[in-house]
Amino acid sequence: MTIMQDHGTTRPTVEVRRGERRFHTQAGWLDSRHSFSFSHHYDPSNMHHGLLLVHNDDVVKPNTGFRSHPHRDMEIVTWVLDGELEHKDSEGNSGIIYPGLAQRMSAGTGIWHSEMNPQGDKDVHFIQMWVPPDQESVTPSYEQLDINGQLNKGGLVPIASGRGHQAAISIRQKGALLWGGRLQPGEAVRVPDAPYVHLFVTKGSAELEGAGRLDAGDEARLTAAGSRRLTAGKTHGAEVLIWETDAALEP
Repeated sequence: MTIMQDHGTTRPTVEVRRGERRFHTQAGWLDSRHSFSFSHHYDPSNMHHGLLLVHNDDVVKPNTGFRSHPHRDMEIVTWVLDGELEHKDSEGNSGIIYPGLAQRMSAGTGIWHSEMNPQGDKDVHFIQMWVPPDQESVTPSYEQLDINGQLNKGGLVPIASGRGHQAAISIRQKGALLWGGRLQPGEAVRVPDAPYVHLFVTKGSAELEGAGRLDAGDEARLTAAGSRRLTAGKTHGAEVLIWETDAALEP
Protein backbone atom coordinates (compact mmCIF):
# COMPACT_ATOMS: atom_id res chain seq x y z
CA MET A 1 0.00 0.00 0.00
CA THR A 2 1.67 3.21 -1.21
CA ILE A 3 1.23 6.56 0.54
CA MET A 4 1.75 9.80 -1.37
CA GLN A 5 2.60 13.03 0.45
CA ASP A 6 0.69 16.19 -0.39
CA HIS A 7 2.98 18.99 -1.60
CA GLY A 8 0.45 21.81 -1.68
CA THR A 9 -0.48 21.43 -5.34
CA THR A 10 -3.90 19.81 -4.82
CA ARG A 11 -6.88 21.79 -6.09
CA PRO A 12 -9.22 22.89 -3.24
CA THR A 13 -12.51 20.96 -3.24
CA VAL A 14 -15.45 20.26 -0.92
CA GLU A 15 -17.60 17.25 -1.82
CA VAL A 16 -20.78 16.51 0.13
CA ARG A 17 -22.11 12.95 0.09
CA ARG A 18 -25.52 12.19 1.55
CA GLY A 19 -26.13 9.22 3.79
CA GLU A 20 -28.44 7.49 1.36
CA ARG A 21 -25.68 7.48 -1.29
CA ARG A 22 -23.42 5.24 0.77
CA PHE A 23 -23.04 1.58 -0.17
CA HIS A 24 -25.56 -0.52 1.80
CA THR A 25 -25.21 -4.03 3.21
CA GLN A 26 -28.12 -5.86 4.86
CA ALA A 27 -27.58 -9.34 6.28
CA GLY A 28 -30.44 -9.89 8.72
CA TRP A 29 -28.30 -9.33 11.83
CA LEU A 30 -26.37 -6.46 10.23
CA ASP A 31 -27.36 -3.15 8.64
CA SER A 32 -24.24 -1.41 7.39
CA ARG A 33 -23.45 1.71 5.35
CA HIS A 34 -20.01 2.12 3.77
CA SER A 35 -18.50 5.47 2.83
CA PHE A 36 -15.92 3.78 0.57
CA SER A 37 -15.61 0.61 -1.49
CA PHE A 38 -15.82 -2.35 0.89
CA SER A 39 -16.35 -6.10 0.54
CA HIS A 40 -18.44 -6.73 -2.59
CA HIS A 41 -19.19 -3.01 -3.00
CA TYR A 42 -16.67 -1.61 -5.47
CA ASP A 43 -16.28 1.74 -7.17
CA PRO A 44 -12.77 2.58 -8.45
CA SER A 45 -13.53 6.29 -8.02
CA ASN A 46 -14.47 5.84 -4.34
CA MET A 47 -11.71 3.88 -2.64
CA HIS A 48 -10.60 6.25 0.14
CA HIS A 49 -10.14 9.89 1.14
CA GLY A 50 -6.63 10.84 2.14
CA LEU A 51 -5.45 8.00 4.38
CA LEU A 52 -8.97 7.00 5.45
CA LEU A 53 -9.56 3.66 3.78
CA VAL A 54 -12.64 2.29 5.57
CA HIS A 55 -15.49 4.16 7.23
CA ASN A 56 -18.32 1.76 8.06
CA ASP A 57 -21.53 2.74 9.86
CA ASP A 58 -22.81 -0.52 11.42
CA VAL A 59 -25.96 -1.49 13.31
CA VAL A 60 -25.82 -5.01 14.78
CA LYS A 61 -28.81 -6.79 16.30
CA PRO A 62 -28.79 -8.26 19.86
CA ASN A 63 -26.70 -11.38 20.57
CA THR A 64 -25.09 -11.32 17.10
CA GLY A 65 -22.05 -9.76 15.49
CA PHE A 66 -18.79 -10.27 13.66
CA ARG A 67 -17.35 -13.61 14.72
CA SER A 68 -13.59 -14.16 14.88
CA HIS A 69 -11.82 -13.04 11.68
CA PRO A 70 -8.29 -11.91 10.78
CA HIS A 71 -6.66 -8.54 10.01
CA ARG A 72 -3.10 -7.55 9.15
CA ASP A 73 -1.19 -4.24 8.89
CA MET A 74 -4.07 -1.87 9.63
CA GLU A 75 -4.92 0.67 12.34
CA ILE A 76 -8.59 0.03 13.23
CA VAL A 77 -10.52 2.55 15.33
CA THR A 78 -13.98 1.71 16.67
CA TRP A 79 -16.40 4.33 18.03
CA VAL A 80 -19.76 3.26 19.53
CA LEU A 81 -22.73 5.62 19.13
CA ASP A 82 -25.41 3.61 20.97
CA GLY A 83 -25.43 0.31 22.85
CA GLU A 84 -22.42 -1.89 23.63
CA LEU A 85 -19.89 -3.85 21.58
CA GLU A 86 -17.82 -6.70 23.02
CA HIS A 87 -14.27 -7.07 21.68
CA LYS A 88 -12.12 -10.21 21.98
CA ASP A 89 -8.89 -10.95 20.13
CA SER A 90 -6.16 -13.55 19.74
CA GLU A 91 -3.73 -11.46 21.82
CA GLY A 92 -5.92 -11.95 24.90
CA ASN A 93 -7.54 -8.51 24.89
CA SER A 94 -11.23 -8.22 25.70
CA GLY A 95 -13.65 -5.55 26.81
CA ILE A 96 -16.96 -3.78 26.34
CA ILE A 97 -16.91 -0.67 24.14
CA TYR A 98 -19.58 1.94 24.92
CA PRO A 99 -20.29 5.53 23.79
CA GLY A 100 -17.36 7.78 24.60
CA LEU A 101 -14.86 4.93 24.92
CA ALA A 102 -12.31 5.16 22.11
CA GLN A 103 -10.81 1.85 20.99
CA ARG A 104 -7.88 1.07 18.70
CA MET A 105 -6.52 -2.24 17.44
CA SER A 106 -3.20 -2.33 15.56
CA ALA A 107 -3.33 -5.51 13.47
CA GLY A 108 0.39 -5.53 12.69
CA THR A 109 1.78 -8.97 11.80
CA GLY A 110 -1.69 -10.45 12.16
CA ILE A 111 -4.52 -10.70 14.66
CA TRP A 112 -7.90 -12.41 14.94
CA HIS A 113 -10.76 -10.67 16.68
CA SER A 114 -14.52 -10.76 17.17
CA GLU A 115 -16.99 -7.91 17.73
CA MET A 116 -20.31 -8.98 19.19
CA ASN A 117 -23.38 -7.28 20.60
CA PRO A 118 -23.63 -8.74 24.14
CA GLN A 119 -27.01 -7.20 24.91
CA GLY A 120 -30.13 -9.28 24.48
CA ASP A 121 -32.63 -6.51 23.84
CA LYS A 122 -30.81 -3.59 22.16
CA ASP A 123 -29.00 -2.95 18.88
CA VAL A 124 -25.45 -1.61 18.92
CA HIS A 125 -24.63 1.22 16.51
CA PHE A 126 -20.97 1.97 15.86
CA ILE A 127 -18.53 3.45 13.37
CA GLN A 128 -15.42 1.53 12.38
CA MET A 129 -12.56 3.29 10.61
CA TRP A 130 -9.29 2.03 9.11
CA VAL A 131 -6.06 3.83 8.20
CA PRO A 132 -2.80 2.15 7.11
CA PRO A 133 0.12 2.15 9.56
CA ASP A 134 3.41 4.03 9.22
CA GLN A 135 5.29 0.77 9.52
CA GLU A 136 4.18 -2.70 8.53
CA SER A 137 4.72 -6.02 10.31
CA VAL A 138 4.82 -4.66 13.86
CA THR A 139 3.59 -6.50 16.95
CA PRO A 140 -0.22 -6.34 17.25
CA SER A 141 -1.56 -4.14 20.05
CA TYR A 142 -4.77 -2.80 21.57
CA GLU A 143 -5.79 0.36 23.43
CA GLN A 144 -8.98 1.89 24.80
CA LEU A 145 -9.67 5.15 26.62
CA ASP A 146 -12.79 6.79 28.04
CA ILE A 147 -12.91 10.41 26.81
CA ASN A 148 -16.46 11.30 27.86
CA GLY A 149 -15.18 13.95 30.23
CA GLN A 150 -13.34 15.81 27.48
CA LEU A 151 -16.23 15.49 25.02
CA ASN A 152 -18.71 16.93 27.51
CA LYS A 153 -16.67 20.15 27.73
CA GLY A 154 -17.57 20.98 24.12
CA GLY A 155 -15.48 21.75 21.08
CA LEU A 156 -13.44 19.20 19.16
CA VAL A 157 -11.50 16.56 21.08
CA PRO A 158 -8.72 14.31 19.74
CA ILE A 159 -9.99 10.72 19.73
CA ALA A 160 -7.19 8.88 17.92
CA SER A 161 -3.83 10.40 17.13
CA GLY A 162 -0.54 9.47 15.53
CA ARG A 163 0.95 12.73 16.81
CA GLY A 164 1.25 12.13 20.53
CA HIS A 165 -1.94 13.71 21.90
CA GLN A 166 -2.02 12.50 25.52
CA ALA A 167 -5.81 12.70 25.78
CA ALA A 168 -6.35 10.35 22.81
CA ILE A 169 -5.72 6.74 21.93
CA SER A 170 -2.57 6.36 19.86
CA ILE A 171 -2.41 5.08 16.29
CA ARG A 172 0.68 4.07 14.33
CA GLN A 173 0.16 6.68 11.61
CA LYS A 174 1.71 10.10 12.12
CA GLY A 175 -0.18 11.48 9.14
CA ALA A 176 -3.64 10.92 10.66
CA LEU A 177 -5.70 12.40 13.48
CA LEU A 178 -9.35 11.76 14.40
CA TRP A 179 -11.34 14.50 16.15
CA GLY A 180 -14.76 14.11 17.75
CA GLY A 181 -17.30 16.58 19.00
CA ARG A 182 -20.56 16.57 20.96
CA LEU A 183 -21.67 20.02 19.93
CA GLN A 184 -24.44 21.82 21.77
CA PRO A 185 -27.22 23.53 19.78
CA GLY A 186 -25.71 26.47 17.92
CA GLU A 187 -22.13 25.68 19.00
CA ALA A 188 -19.52 26.49 16.35
CA VAL A 189 -16.06 25.00 15.78
CA ARG A 190 -13.40 25.24 13.08
CA VAL A 191 -12.81 22.20 10.89
CA PRO A 192 -9.06 21.43 10.82
CA ASP A 193 -6.98 22.95 8.03
CA ALA A 194 -5.35 19.87 6.50
CA PRO A 195 -4.67 18.47 3.02
CA TYR A 196 -7.47 15.91 3.45
CA VAL A 197 -10.41 16.15 5.85
CA HIS A 198 -13.32 13.72 6.20
CA LEU A 199 -16.24 15.14 8.21
CA PHE A 200 -19.05 12.78 9.25
CA VAL A 201 -22.19 13.72 11.19
CA THR A 202 -23.20 10.85 13.49
CA LYS A 203 -26.16 12.55 15.21
CA GLY A 204 -28.15 15.75 14.80
CA SER A 205 -27.23 18.22 12.08
CA ALA A 206 -24.68 20.91 11.33
CA GLU A 207 -24.02 23.69 8.85
CA LEU A 208 -20.64 23.60 7.10
CA GLU A 209 -19.38 26.92 5.77
CA GLY A 210 -19.52 26.90 1.98
CA ALA A 211 -21.31 23.54 1.77
CA GLY A 212 -24.64 23.87 3.60
CA ARG A 213 -26.50 21.57 5.95
CA LEU A 214 -25.31 18.09 6.87
CA ASP A 215 -27.66 15.66 8.60
CA ALA A 216 -26.86 12.44 10.46
CA GLY A 217 -25.20 10.04 8.03
CA ASP A 218 -23.99 12.80 5.71
CA GLU A 219 -20.32 13.43 5.08
CA ALA A 220 -18.12 16.12 3.56
CA ARG A 221 -14.78 15.36 1.95
CA LEU A 222 -12.51 18.39 1.99
CA THR A 223 -9.31 18.55 -0.01
CA ALA A 224 -6.94 21.48 0.61
CA ALA A 225 -10.07 23.46 1.52
CA GLY A 226 -8.72 25.38 4.51
CA SER A 227 -10.39 25.74 7.89
CA ARG A 228 -14.19 25.95 7.56
CA ARG A 229 -16.68 26.96 10.23
CA LEU A 230 -19.00 24.16 11.40
CA THR A 231 -22.13 25.16 13.36
CA ALA A 232 -24.33 22.62 15.15
CA GLY A 233 -28.07 22.62 14.53
CA LYS A 234 -30.07 24.94 16.76
CA THR A 235 -32.50 22.26 17.96
CA HIS A 236 -30.56 19.09 18.72
CA GLY A 237 -26.93 20.04 18.24
CA ALA A 238 -24.61 17.59 16.51
CA GLU A 239 -22.15 14.81 17.10
CA VAL A 240 -19.33 14.66 14.57
CA LEU A 241 -16.24 12.63 13.66
CA ILE A 242 -13.53 14.43 11.70
CA TRP A 243 -10.41 12.81 10.23
CA GLU A 244 -7.55 14.98 9.09
CA THR A 245 -4.70 13.40 7.12
CA ASP A 246 -1.65 14.90 5.47
CA ALA A 247 -1.19 12.30 2.75
CA ALA A 248 -3.23 10.06 0.45
CA LEU A 249 -3.15 6.47 -0.69
CA GLU A 250 -1.97 5.92 -4.24
CA PRO A 251 -4.88 5.26 -6.64
